[in-house]
Amino acid sequence: MNNYYLTYLLAFSMVVPVFASDIDKEERWRDEVSDFIMDGEAVDIVADNRGVFGIYTEAESDSKKGIIVVHGTGVHPNWEQVIQPIRVRMTGNGWHTLAIQMPILGNDATSSEYAAIYPEVPPRLKAAEEFLKEKGVTTLVIIAHSQGATMSSYYLAGSSSDAVGFIAIGMNATQSDNHINSAESLKKIGIPVLDLYGSEDLPAVLETVATRKHGGAGNPRYSQQVVNGANHFFDDKDDELIAVVSKWLKEF
Repeated sequence: MNNYYLTYLLAFSMVVPVFASDIDKEERWRDEVSDFIMDGEAVDIVADNRGVFGIYTEAESDSKKGIIVVHGTGVHPNWEQVIQPIRVRMTGNGWHTLAIQMPILGNDATSSEYAAIYPEVPPRLKAAEEFLKEKGVTTLVIIAHSQGATMSSYYLAGSSSDAVGFIAIGMNATQSDNHINSAESLKKIGIPVLDLYGSEDLPAVLETVATRKHGGAGNPRYSQQVVNGANHFFDDKDDELIAVVSKWLKEF
């Protein structure tokens, strides 16, 4: 083996992942959130050879069912709108929950700039699945909000997942890149999907209702549901949100 080839192999073996996500911001979220978790515990989910912040909350009863809770643009696993209500209150319905930090960018990042971090999504969601499986979970469902729903659809469309159900809350389909467009991803997802949104949701969500429905048309287990009076963040509609989610999950 010549020295050039040996040097190449050595350099290749020392390559570490390069992250487009704002890792410093992720760590700031971890520091700010960890000390104020009232329900559940902060955990490290190992993905791409680094610990990713997560919050694990055990079901209030003996259970083998688990939910991966996925937040939206730029926030964290204990976000008080949509994310925290689901990760905490679903434990009372017999579900372990794991909310995981997703890749994020700075506050002024555009949707097109977010496309660069999508390759970092599958390792995190796969690691979340493995974490719950190690806890004894055998029935896995992903519940995701806003851009987290688009990220989750991207993952489910292109990866080997153990999830048996997917609830997408406030998901839009405006992305120009078909590779990450949720309507395109829905064409490749065969597990049960609930496409849930509010009647007062964001324009990007409401204007793509038909586009998403067309994307899910090939899946007989795809359905849409609207919550009257709910905005994108389901403000003052936590009870309605949990009621819809709980009813849909009864089939699992």
